[in-house]
Amino acid sequence: MTSTTLRVLVVDDERYLADLVATALRYEGFDTAVAGSGSAAAAQVESFRPHLIVMDVMLPDGSGIDTTRRLRQSGWESPVIFLTARDATEDKIAGLTVGGDDYVTKPFSLEELIARIRAVLRRTARPEEHTKLVFADLEIDDEAHEVRRHGVPVELTPTEFKLLRFLVAHAGRVLSKRQILDYVWEYDFGGSDAVVQTYISYLRRKIDAFSPPLIQTVPRIGYVIRVQGAAPREADPR
Repeated sequence: MTSTTLRVLVVDDERYLADLVATALRYEGFDTAVAGSGSAAAAQVESFRPHLIVMDVMLPDGSGIDTTRRLRQSGWESPVIFLTARDATEDKIAGLTVGGDDYVTKPFSLEELIARIRAVLRRTARPEEHTKLVFADLEIDDEAHEVRRHGVPVELTPTEFKLLRFLVAHAGRVLSKRQILDYVWEYDFGGSDAVVQTYISYLRRKIDAFSPPLIQTVPRIGYVIRVQGAAPREADPR
């Protein structure tokens, strides 16, 4: 069992754009939902309980800023990133005043938006949301920054820890080298993906010194944490 995948609600009345953003986020490992209006967004907040909202400023039943204000007044505290075709300073100030955490002007690149989402989630993460991840006999304690296998402590460098956590948080799902690079070495890392293979080998020496081995290579695709012989839930083409 692993911790809950982070959930992102995309609110935009342009359905094609909302679906495009949601699909890109799912590909990066997020759970997503979409809404096309402020009222639909409020309903999704109650049922979907997103960790972050991507909110278009212009909605058919009012502004995203007003929707966010109402959500804040009702006690909703998760971060909000505003999307808008307008770039006037007063709009940005209005969005930040009601509790917005970032502001992206249309047109934007999906890579930039995903990087902003990750940055905001890192910046606003609450200590109580840092839970222990458990897969098979492998335990990762975020708060203590400790890893155990068969109950035995395993010493990892910060980069090894981040890589292992990313794999375990998506246990059973094949992750491409590009996805691993984007997450572990951050969005703007410009190096070769050979660094992923190198750090996977470091992890294997420490984590898979125990039996059974958990870190598996999927040829021409990437890597996955799973019990040997188990089929992956999802395989990415990259």
